[in-house]
Amino acid sequence: MKVAGRVAVVTGGGGGIGGALARRLADEGAKVVVTDLDGDAAQAVASDIVATHPKAALGLGGDASDTEHIREALGVAEAEFGPVDLYFANAGIGGQPGLDADESAWDQALDVNLRAHIRAAQILVPQWEERGEGYFVSTASAAGLLTQIGSATYSTTKHAAVGFAEWLSVTYGNRGIRVSCLCPMGVNTKLLYEGRDSGDPLGVAATRAVTTAGVVLEPAEVAELVLAAMDAEQFLILPHVQVLELYRQKGSDYDRWIRGMRRYQDALMQEA
Repeated sequence: MKVAGRVAVVTGGGGGIGGALARRLADEGAKVVVTDLDGDAAQAVASDIVATHPKAALGLGGDASDTEHIREALGVAEAEFGPVDLYFANAGIGGQPGLDADESAWDQALDVNLRAHIRAAQILVPQWEERGEGYFVSTASAAGLLTQIGSATYSTTKHAAVGFAEWLSVTYGNRGIRVSCLCPMGVNTKLLYEGRDSGDPLGVAATRAVTTAGVVLEPAEVAELVLAAMDAEQFLILPHVQVLELYRQKGSDYDRWIRGMRRYQDALMQEA
C-alpha cells in the first residue's frame, strides 16, 4: 500500500521508532496523529513534522492501551484529516529482569505490548471491513520470535503481539485489511539500554545480548524499511536479516536451540 494521501495514527510516537515512523510517513505524503504517554514529546515530533510539512501532523498525549484514548486519537485524526487508514501499534515497554515483576508489572506489560493492539483492532477492523481496506502495523520485536534473555514480561508479551498480528492477518487478510509485524533486534532507543541501566546482572546481560548480536540500527533506518515493507504488503518485517536464520534454527531443533541459549546466557552473565 502506498501511504501518500493516507491518514495514520502512530502510538509511542514521541521518539524512537515511533517518531521516525511519523516523520517518514509525512515525508511520503501522509497525515499523521502522533500519540505518546509523554504528550510534550508527541507534540514536539508533530511540530518538527509541521515545520517541513505544514498541517501534516498533530500531537496528542495519552496511554496507548486505554480504549478511550484510542477512540480520542482516531476521532481527532478523522476530524482533522479524514478516516484513519493506517494504524501503527508501536508503543511498548520493557520490564524487570527475571521473575521480579509483580502482578501490576505483568498487567502493564500485557496492556501496553499486547492489549493496546487488540483494543485498537477491535475498533478499527469493523470500520475497515466496511471501507474495504486498512493497514495495521504491529511493532513487536525479535524477542517475539527468539526469546530474549532478561525480561520475562517483555519476551512473553512480544511473542503474544506476534501471535495476534498473525491471527489478524490470517483472519482478515482476504477482506482488504493488510497487517505487518515489525520484529527488530537492536535499535538505538532508550528501551534498548534499560537492562544495562538497571544495574541488575541479568538486565546487563540482556542489553549485551542484543547489542552484540548484530548492528544497532537507528530508528530512521527502521522506519525506511517499514514503509518499503508496507509498499510490498509484507507481513514479517525483519530489519536484522540474521533473525530469520536464527528463527529457522530454532524451529528446526528446538531443544538444541534452548541449550544454546542457556550457554549463551551463562557466558553473558559471567561478563556482567
